[in-house]
Amino acid sequence: MFDTPFRPGKPPPMRPLLPALLSLALAPAAFAQANGHNDWHPDRPVTLIVPYTAGGGTDATARAVSKQLGVIWKQPVVVENMPGADGLIGTRRVMEAKPDGYTLLLQVPSIVVTKYTPGLKGIDPLARLEPVTAVSQSPAAVVVSAKLPVKTFGEFVRYCKTAAQPCSLGTGESTARISAKQLAAEAGLPNLIVVNYRGTGAIVTDMIANNVNMAFTGITAALPHYKAGTLKILATQGQKRAAALPEVPTTAEAGYPQFRSVTWFGLFAPKGTPPAVTQGIVAALREAVKDADVQKTIASAGAEPVVNAPAAFAAQVREESERIDALVKLYPLD
Repeated sequence: MFDTPFRPGKPPPMRPLLPALLSLALAPAAFAQANGHNDWHPDRPVTLIVPYTAGGGTDATARAVSKQLGVIWKQPVVVENMPGADGLIGTRRVMEAKPDGYTLLLQVPSIVVTKYTPGLKGIDPLARLEPVTAVSQSPAAVVVSAKLPVKTFGEFVRYCKTAAQPCSLGTGESTARISAKQLAAEAGLPNLIVVNYRGTGAIVTDMIANNVNMAFTGITAALPHYKAGTLKILATQGQKRAAALPEVPTTAEAGYPQFRSVTWFGLFAPKGTPPAVTQGIVAALREAVKDADVQKTIASAGAEPVVNAPAAFAAQVREESERIDALVKLYPLD
């Protein structure tokens, strides 16, 4: 009866009501999903793994948001530091966790280097993780001990070329080690000593004492010591000057544009975590970073909140991976 053509003088044919009713019933859910509204929230404590030692930028960022997430969710969000193996020990804990939103990971761009790290058997954590969102980001920085007689990046390079003892560079993760190799090769410092640490906090302590001369690190860990005068930040590595350090030139302004790096602090979940769960986490984080205390903590660390959608963050991770892939071909880790 529904295929009968309509003829003038007859009432129009009736159409099935079920599809229309279904579309009306599904519309609110589709609208809510499209507009980022989601009712998912945990009904028990959430663990946020930081795969580095306490005191560094990743740890500071995790603690800045975990308290407020706990308020929003009305459930504790427990930060757990699990350093070791270039961040893989803590990262693996999340890779192997149940994909239900209750075990999350806060990582930095060095996660894309894990597959190239000797001794880690080519493990690629990104294959077993779900990018959820960036939380905050800040340009990385060129940091040196305040005891060195230098004021600029160029002066540091010249100092290292003539110093009686070879200069040393502390690294807490693999991307910094690649940058160290790049610096040695491109600035003509073949004797540069690279000292590997388990986390940024120990590097900062040794730089203050000038036991190690320099580091490529996030602004977060260096900023309070820069303000206290015990460390010097010679350049920041973003496209423009950092809002927290308007007086400090970029690496491009300092004559070293190839040392560009932005540190994002990103949230990951185990692979297979349902979209409804990741969207619920993003929605809660968007609220969390509006909190005045969270904003103050992130800003004081030289960073800014950047909560984006899972697809946007996944694209950001891919872009960093492609950048590192190109560098590793030139400066392989050993």
